[in-house]
Amino acid sequence: MRALAIAATGMSSQQTNVDVIANNIANINTTGFKRSRAEFTDLLYQAERTAGVANRGGGAVVPEGAQVGLGVRTTAVRNLHIQGSLTQTGNRLDVALNGHGWFHVTSPDGETVYTRAGAFNTNQNGQLVTADGYLVQPGITFPQDSTEIVINESGTVFARPSGNTQLTEIGQLTLSNFVNEAGLKPLGSNLYQATDASGEGIAGSPGDPGFATLRQGYLEHSNVDPVKEITELISAQRAYEMNSKVIKAADDMLATVTQGIR
Repeated sequence: MRALAIAATGMSSQQTNVDVIANNIANINTTGFKRSRAEFTDLLYQAERTAGVANRGGGAVVPEGAQVGLGVRTTAVRNLHIQGSLTQTGNRLDVALNGHGWFHVTSPDGETVYTRAGAFNTNQNGQLVTADGYLVQPGITFPQDSTEIVINESGTVFARPSGNTQLTEIGQLTLSNFVNEAGLKPLGSNLYQATDASGEGIAGSPGDPGFATLRQGYLEHSNVDPVKEITELISAQRAYEMNSKVIKAADDMLATVTQGIR
């Protein structure tokens, strides 16, 4: 009975849906996190009768056929790169993106990866790094005796060394945009990698047309909406239960047949 296999694909897909929702909820307070959405497509159809063929008498064509679907499958888990709300932290090295764009970061293997989590710090050499110690590119090194750090909306970084009255420009933050942000590969730790699907990053400066501006002393909050996630969770749970009921109904029908044969 096809219903058993069809309902099984539905249960498997809804399990994936619940997994995605669970990950969204788990990261509700993760800086710069972007929620995901599972997307599905129907499987092949088995034709019992084909539309458009000649009828038995050959005098006319069949106006509509009979095609039975064979279930559903997960086609993608789409990352929704929608702007999250900005939260003021007061930390001089926290930088939020307001608009489109990604910071450049050097991964441990020397590859350029991307992030929107601007919870930056300095390492023992005064270099600007992420919370995991990865270098932010282009490299910016602060004087060890800096008494003030300013990062303006266009990404220019200034520092005031001890004893100086004037700010000194020490670097410029740049951003990248992508033709298809959904094609970026999530690596964990708030990092993403460019792929053939996303295309290569298009570099620019903060504030340029199409690029975000920077907000010093702010962080971008996760764009997860808890109310929406709970609603989606309930919907996925109900869909899973309905598919399980289909399996039970099909099993009862098979039991009726086998008992009749006896």
